[in-house]
Amino acid sequence: MKKVLSIALVSTTALTALAATSQTAQAAVQLDSNHVQVEAGDTYKSIAANSGVTIAELEQANGREVGGFDLIFPGETVTLPGATTTTSTTDAQQTVTPQTDVQQTSNQETTTQTQSTTQENTQTQAVTQSASETQTTSTNTTGTSQGTFKISFYDPAVLGSNMGYSGVAANLSVFPKGTTLKITLSDGTVLIRTVNDTGTFAYSNPNQLDVAMPNNQIPSYGVTTASVEVL
Repeated sequence: MKKVLSIALVSTTALTALAATSQTAQAAVQLDSNHVQVEAGDTYKSIAANSGVTIAELEQANGREVGGFDLIFPGETVTLPGATTTTSTTDAQQTVTPQTDVQQTSNQETTTQTQSTTQENTQTQAVTQSASETQTTSTNTTGTSQGTFKISFYDPAVLGSNMGYSGVAANLSVFPKGTTLKITLSDGTVLIRTVNDTGTFAYSNPNQLDVAMPNNQIPSYGVTTASVEVL
């Protein structure tokens, strides 16, 4: 009788072990390329073997102590080592992208500033060239000589006039209003003036011109002579 009971007990133990082995052999459910779900009977060893990684790598990926006691339960999610690498790579790519955008923006701003500066320089050169050509044309223009005249200077602003500094006062019987004169002073300075006024002196001094000029530019000698041409 005892022998029969022993055989039955051994058979029961074998069946139990076989059932446990069947449960252990059941593979964890693959949730995605980086995660699995624990099934009954799973261990870190079985999951590592099925995933082609070492137990130590699996423990590190899940923040566990390497070589420690790995207690897991059915339904628990286990991260595979590849997930950490993928996340780090993605983060690095995301970090680099803004730097590229900033560099492109900086290059665009630099290009825009360069174009703006070039355009401004071109405009400045054009204005300078135009002014230079105008001045050269004016000073090189030859008119009808009217001889030598006595030249004096005055500042219209000091006299309360708003006629500006492009004019000259003359005897209107000699030079009618609107006549453009080229006045070459004795020191070689060339002035282009338009007759726009007459002074009280002009009636008794037909050979004198009173040139409009700011006080701070009037020559220290005050009165001089000049050759005059009508343009």
